[in-house]
Amino acid sequence: MRVEDCSRQDEQLSLIFTIASFMNNFLTLPNGFLFDLFGTTVARLLGISVYTAGMLLIAFSSPVNSILLFPALSFITVGGILFLVTNIQVGNLFGTHRSTIITLYNGAFDSSSVVFLIIKLLYEDGVSLRGSFLFLACCSVIHLFRTFVLMPRTHIPYPLPENYTYGMKCGGTRDYTVAKVEEKNIQTSQAEEEMSFKETSPQGQNTDKMERSFRSCLLSWLFLWHLLWLSVMQLRHYLFIGTLNPMLNHLAVGDPGLVSRYTNAFAFTQLCGILCAPWNGLIMDRHKRQQREPGQSEQEADLKAAILSLSLTALQCVLFSVCAATPILPLQYLTFFLQVLNRSFLYGGNVAFISVAFPSVHFGKLFGAVMALSAVVSLLHYPCFTLIKGPLGGDPLYVNIGLTVLSLLAFINPLYVYLHCRRQAAQRANSNKSASS
Repeated sequence: MRVEDCSRQDEQLSLIFTIASFMNNFLTLPNGFLFDLFGTTVARLLGISVYTAGMLLIAFSSPVNSILLFPALSFITVGGILFLVTNIQVGNLFGTHRSTIITLYNGAFDSSSVVFLIIKLLYEDGVSLRGSFLFLACCSVIHLFRTFVLMPRTHIPYPLPENYTYGMKCGGTRDYTVAKVEEKNIQTSQAEEEMSFKETSPQGQNTDKMERSFRSCLLSWLFLWHLLWLSVMQLRHYLFIGTLNPMLNHLAVGDPGLVSRYTNAFAFTQLCGILCAPWNGLIMDRHKRQQREPGQSEQEADLKAAILSLSLTALQCVLFSVCAATPILPLQYLTFFLQVLNRSFLYGGNVAFISVAFPSVHFGKLFGAVMALSAVVSLLHYPCFTLIKGPLGGDPLYVNIGLTVLSLLAFINPLYVYLHCRRQAAQRANSNKSASS
């Protein structure tokens, strides 16, 4: 029986995945600036436009004009990340459960890939791909409804002002822009928080995080080590997903039925992202609710609560990488579970950490910056894929071992945050001792 060689197709699909992943992350930076400057409505309208365009491009693509897949996947990823950035702010409405809501949205974002599994199964039952993607394009009407009726025109502030409302109210449409009274409440709330922080902080350390500039945040060690934490683990995930099909072919010795079964199992596990992600937020919120030390600011409490989350995420990545590097086909079921668990913790923890470690006024820009810079690192995925397909003859073992070792660098970030919190506590203690004497 003649086995068709699909290596060229696999290489092209891997290239499409690499470009789409890069666009998804790199364009988060301008999208973050757009969100911070123009607010929710403008950002979501742009996201709806590019998402719908991507769905239509896939709907009207064919083997003859398969080049359309390159812009189509990029449009879908860019539109999706704009939805995510604007949805994350909903967590500001939930106070002590803020991190849980943020990670829940990230889990839903991760689980969205199950939509393509549904399309695959419908296609196998005779539903055309064009019909499926045209239906998804029409679903943009739902996004438009939510944008104009259920979301604010600008931003949801944090901390939340008293009596803050937006959207439809009592049968009439409320102005989506934050009212002048609410703006005054925001300024008052920030001023009170700043005064409280100055009263409890050591001398020389009384600069509230609201006063920090974007540049100082970007060049801080907190941001740089967090960037390394995200980059090495994201690269590990991208290489695993991008090489999944050739890896399964290699382990299944080219059995198409076996490869299809494992591919479906992988797709089904992606649905679990929405179930796994909130656990990361719950870990952070539970530790945050512990009684603060005397003089400890809210930001310090948030950072201390993030240490366990950052450490667990790095440990999960190492375990996932070890399983992925082990050439045993049945073990890949465990690899699929660890991959979706770790990815949920990774992206949910990334957003939650940015939101608690830095001023909310810079959230969009810093989130965009960390995603854009990590996207540059993720470009290493394609040369790794080429190395596997070429000199390594389709066997990813040595590349997987190298990436497993590289993943150990992710532990630097929680270690630095721990030492940073220790330094702040020591400065607080010295300040209190000086004041008492």
